[in-house]
Amino acid sequence: MKKENIVELKNVSVSFDGEKILDSLDLSIKNKEFITLLGPSGCGKTTTLRIIAGFLDQDEGDVFFEGNLLNGVPAYKRQINTIFQRYALFPHLNVYENVAFGLRVKKMPENEIKEKVTEMLSLVNLSGFEKRSIDTLSGGQQQRVAIARAIANHPKVLLLDEPLAALDLKLRKDMQKELKRIQQQLSITFVFVTHDQEEALTMSDRVVVMDNGRIQQIGTPQDIYNEPQNAFVADFIGESNIVDGVMLKDCLVEFSGHKFECLDKGFEENEAVDVVVRPEDVDIVDVKSGMLKGVVTSVSFLGVHYEIIVDIGGFKWMIQTTDERFVGDKVGLFIEPDAIHIMKKSEYSGLYGDYSSYSEEMDHLSDIIEEE
Repeated sequence: MKKENIVELKNVSVSFDGEKILDSLDLSIKNKEFITLLGPSGCGKTTTLRIIAGFLDQDEGDVFFEGNLLNGVPAYKRQINTIFQRYALFPHLNVYENVAFGLRVKKMPENEIKEKVTEMLSLVNLSGFEKRSIDTLSGGQQQRVAIARAIANHPKVLLLDEPLAALDLKLRKDMQKELKRIQQQLSITFVFVTHDQEEALTMSDRVVVMDNGRIQQIGTPQDIYNEPQNAFVADFIGESNIVDGVMLKDCLVEFSGHKFECLDKGFEENEAVDVVVRPEDVDIVDVKSGMLKGVVTSVSFLGVHYEIIVDIGGFKWMIQTTDERFVGDKVGLFIEPDAIHIMKKSEYSGLYGDYSSYSEEMDHLSDIIEEE
């Protein structure tokens, strides 16, 4: 059965100091789904969350909740709760009282509060922590208290603004699974904001990829990864080799000086296009068997596979393979038709997909800068 929309944003725009942060945004969020807003800093994802929460009013457009206009309705009157990156727990209250806080505001009877707090702490695996003070808890435990407090009132929508950003990698992965489990168990809508692609792909029913205040693509994690709509999405979700190509006719594309069979149709004959090939979908073969030929310029061993950079006519390709190669080796590349994805040219064409300046160290550094 098709899920009804619980939240809808129609033609929503927001500007700060003359700069447009959201540009005529249209977004429908389905009831009981886990949807993630994904994009770089400044793309508008947190602003979108704040508008849904009622912390910020849009300049233009409308917000609907269960079909009813929500414009001007204050945050405390919305059946929506928010979990922030800084969990905003009350340090002077113990775990039990933190979770009970919203229930006391609603003047719920004490026996019902006790029952509800016990249920919530069990749900987040914190039974027995009731009397613990907040400052004795680990980051992961504090995160669980924040979740328990937010869901104690059983909101219809829970907004999560980069709630895992402060946790270490292992704890983050554990909490990803926990959040998905809790969302499925409670059957409420989760709207999650992150700039972490793996996080989005792991947890979401649908992913909304944003940049420059606009939605670039909405789809399942598989759709977003396997069928990116433009070079920005292809580059932002995982690694991608993105080259200029020409669609000669249906199912035949030319790039890097070679004609390739592919599965894509519906383009004009001889239309200039962007071609995406994921690094894991390229086979390194001997030069004679290769569709393309190049020289290995960099090799990194990553445990599960090697990450190899190959120079083909001055364009650097990334290949992920379990086969070892060495810098200076002349190699061939073999690409199956279903590994080739064709995209329309866009404002992002030519900006991504060449690994001439790529290094793991620089990639890691950009992640750190993003998180700060």
